[in-house]
Amino acid sequence: MKKLTFTLFVVSALLTLTISHANAQNYKNAIGGRFGNANGVSFKTGLKNNAMLELIGNFRSNDNFSYANLTALYEVYNPIKGAAGLTWYYGGGGSIGSAKAKGFKGDVYLGLNGVLGLDYKFKDAPINLSLDWIPTFQISPNSGFYSGDIGLGIRFTF
Repeated sequence: MKKLTFTLFVVSALLTLTISHANAQNYKNAIGGRFGNANGVSFKTGLKNNAMLELIGNFRSNDNFSYANLTALYEVYNPIKGAAGLTWYYGGGGSIGSAKAKGFKGDVYLGLNGVLGLDYKFKDAPINLSLDWIPTFQISPNSGFYSGDIGLGIRFTF
């Protein structure tokens, strides 16, 4: 768990150093929820060249299972002509997480992610919606492809 915490700290620090302003979006930052197979908290911030950084944190726990995951995605935004406030985006990134089931030793896992989605910012309200698909290739402890999660993001923009 110490390795996971240290890794999350280093990744967060490096990503924070690269933050600047977004050009493609009608907002600089957004925070809210992402709802799909894995519900969680989502934060987006603008980078240079029509790109954004999205961080998604998923945490779940009950008597038999505990799970925590952090995903960082670099997303490139492109406007859709004739649809004000609507963009499509693509990108990639990585995820690190930990899962533990009752009676079994927990594992720390790493994955490579892709992302493809639609993003809409309401003109007169500080609300952003997104619908995206995030497929994952798990690197460790076992390698394999997961066809992904389709999620709906609802965020407050600022």
